[in-house]
Amino acid sequence: MVSQPAASKTISSEAEKIVEYVQFGRTGLRVSKLCLGTMTFGVQCDEQQSFAILDKAFDAGITFIDTADVYPSGHDGDLGGLTEEIVGRRLKGKRDRVILASKFGVPMGPNPWNMGGSRKHILDSIDASLRRLNTDYLDLYQIHFFARHSPLDETLGALDDVVRSGKVRYIGCSNYAAWQLARAIGRSEALGIARYESVQPRYSMLFRNIERELLPLCEHDNVAVIPYNPLAGGFLSGKHAAAEPPTEGTRFTLGSAAAPYQERYWADDKFAVVDQIRPLAADAGMSMVQLALAWVIANPLVTAPIVGASNPEQLDDSLAALGTPLDADLKSQLDELTNHYRTVDVSR
Repeated sequence: MVSQPAASKTISSEAEKIVEYVQFGRTGLRVSKLCLGTMTFGVQCDEQQSFAILDKAFDAGITFIDTADVYPSGHDGDLGGLTEEIVGRRLKGKRDRVILASKFGVPMGPNPWNMGGSRKHILDSIDASLRRLNTDYLDLYQIHFFARHSPLDETLGALDDVVRSGKVRYIGCSNYAAWQLARAIGRSEALGIARYESVQPRYSMLFRNIERELLPLCEHDNVAVIPYNPLAGGFLSGKHAAAEPPTEGTRFTLGSAAAPYQERYWADDKFAVVDQIRPLAADAGMSMVQLALAWVIANPLVTAPIVGASNPEQLDDSLAALGTPLDADLKSQLDELTNHYRTVDVSR
């Protein structure tokens, strides 16, 4: 494993929380060990509630913020960009307090050129995101999905240009398979241009396939790993019941997000695993949320899990998980219990 400098810590005078800062892959950047995801801002949370969540995160020392041009999640209309606008309004006068990341690539308009990894879409998208976020630059700019219909060299070349222009500090990718990331790194090296410094994969006890190839690649090439869905969209909180319909107001019932989240997690085998995890959490004196997030944090190849919230209080368990290392024996039990999910179909 590539050696990493020891994590530094900062203490918020208001929240009295300790948040570690860790190295961001091979770069000189250091980020908070938790990253705040914002996909709930604008649908699940109104602007006032979104501001309260951001303030709670800032007070606790979480200074790494992730968003995307297509957010909020679950909208069925023309709300794409609303989340960036909300974040931008709250960061006015506070931009230097955060590491700000956004993503592009998902359709943002009716035309075929309003999506993907073409040079046109990238240059249009970065300017639109900067405008909505009320900033001159992004610390991290990520392609949301692998752009199958865009030449890889064109995508990487355009991203190199936005780095050289000063509009972006680092580039990354999201939802890439190991071969896609390896190919992208190889092309960047061959061309002598900026490479992906991070990957944002889905990862939880119920979706572990990245352990097989993606994480070893990230270790080898020192790529930062900032996984999303560490709680399986809230499924690992234990608040859902197999005998009942999905809980209203959650991602399992929320507009366009409902179907994919139900497909990913709403299954008898996953309910059975949650039932087996529940007593383990109780014995450890941890909530289900704490346990699930602590399991992700315990993986040394994870840089900073992305945690979301629909109200400020939901961040309490995430912060508690950061300060409660998982016992090695408990980690082994959870690994064995969920080992099947290392070989889950990656298309789901």
